[in-house]
Amino acid sequence: MKELLLIIIAYLIGSIPTALIISRKYFGIDIRDYGSGNMGATNAFRILGPKFGIIIMILDIIKGMLAVGLFYFLPEYLSNELLRTNFMIGLGLSAVIGHIFPIFASFKGGKGVATILGMLIAIQPVVAICCLGVFAIVLYLTRYVSLSSILAAIMLPVSVLWIWNEHEILYRVFALLVALMVVLTHQKNISRLIKGHESRMPILKHRDKRKAQ
Repeated sequence: MKELLLIIIAYLIGSIPTALIISRKYFGIDIRDYGSGNMGATNAFRILGPKFGIIIMILDIIKGMLAVGLFYFLPEYLSNELLRTNFMIGLGLSAVIGHIFPIFASFKGGKGVATILGMLIAIQPVVAICCLGVFAIVLYLTRYVSLSSILAAIMLPVSVLWIWNEHEILYRVFALLVALMVVLTHQKNISRLIKGHESRMPILKHRDKRKAQ
């Protein structure tokens, strides 16, 4: 019963519509009416600018970390690594579902990438660093946030299944499901990438201007 209550709380934490709150408070708009139509950090970067995009990304990462941290309310999990890891994954996934389908925003949220990163940082920081590294390298080379997110998500099962060869079944299934979920939620982005219509993030404006000349 306690576990179910914490799972529900994790969902509610994930449902906090950070991008929607900030877009309404500081810009007087619903961010879902612009750009890609979701509340993810990528759309926030494009519509609200880098400053608020970074703030929203950090807040969404924190949502995942806070949700996973709820396991501390059940002391019996502290001494059992297997049960703790499984419960942390359940809490994190509940927050991600909350972010994608937020009850506080008519179930129309973001794609969950930042919140997934937050739960990874809380569960397995080394794996999170590997995924972040892939994201940063691909973003630097291409300036496509969507492609960076997809490849970083694919890096998760690669890290879990082959690099560290984790034996916990639920952790392996979780890694595969996250990669699949990110790919599925980026179908429109993949289509635009194939057609060459995906917009780039100008992270290095001087370099990009030189290439455009």
